[in-house]
Amino acid sequence: MKDEDFVEKLLVANSHDTILCFSNRGKVYWLRVFEIPRASRASRGRPMVNILPLEEGERITTFLPVRDYPEDQYVLMATSAGVVKKTPLPNFSRPRSNGLIALSLDEGDTLIGTAITKGDAEVMLFSSAGKAVRFNEEAVRPMSRTARGVRGIRMPEGHHVVSLIIPQENAVLLTASENGYGKRTTFDEFPTYSRGSQGVIAMQCSERNGNLVTALQLFEGDEMMLISDKGTLVRTRTDEVSVLSRNTQGVRLIKLSQEDERLVGVERIAETDAEEVDGEEGSDEQGV
Repeated sequence: MKDEDFVEKLLVANSHDTILCFSNRGKVYWLRVFEIPRASRASRGRPMVNILPLEEGERITTFLPVRDYPEDQYVLMATSAGVVKKTPLPNFSRPRSNGLIALSLDEGDTLIGTAITKGDAEVMLFSSAGKAVRFNEEAVRPMSRTARGVRGIRMPEGHHVVSLIIPQENAVLLTASENGYGKRTTFDEFPTYSRGSQGVIAMQCSERNGNLVTALQLFEGDEMMLISDKGTLVRTRTDEVSVLSRNTQGVRLIKLSQEDERLVGVERIAETDAEEVDGEEGSDEQGV
């Protein structure tokens, strides 16, 4: 890898599994795991644009590994404008070489997250204004693949959704702001509201903090990589971040050296899992 590159997603998949690759433009592409070139641990791999027929300016924002397409499972999607949609998973069972529309986007909107659910999951959306809404997936009716979706969260003008999370057991929430501050918070602090509301404060977006950049679901022992718009990368253990209540500002996660430098992303690192996969001799599963 290049010095400024790092592992952003780790998927454990069978050689004959399919990876649904969703782009920022609302399209879905199919990629069979055995079609991905094998390479050593130290190699750089191939750019996605050389594997999938992406258009200029199009990039893959999320991956979903699937082995089959059960009737009782759905693909839940969220956009930067706060729109959510769920589509039955079987609607994605027929691959097309050039990809297909996964949802119709309004002009200027982008797809920011997807998840596979069973129709009754808890859904959380986080906005750059520092607000979060939590609602039950049952409030979103199943829709066709080309449908637009419905409002998931209401936001002040000029703000956008930064994260979609399906809370899991034993997980904790990490929120981070553009000025390099963040905190961990338990999911129990977020009550369930109706879909389409403004939600509650997830992090105070004060002058010190700036806007919310991301919200991540973390587990004990995880590490994270923080990325600034000036190319600064900092890797740290998430256990070192204080656990604070929902309506607080948080603590410093990264020291931004330049006056106009901003935190633009935080990614969970699960490298330990990758090492465990490498050690499973004789398995047809591999890290992707």
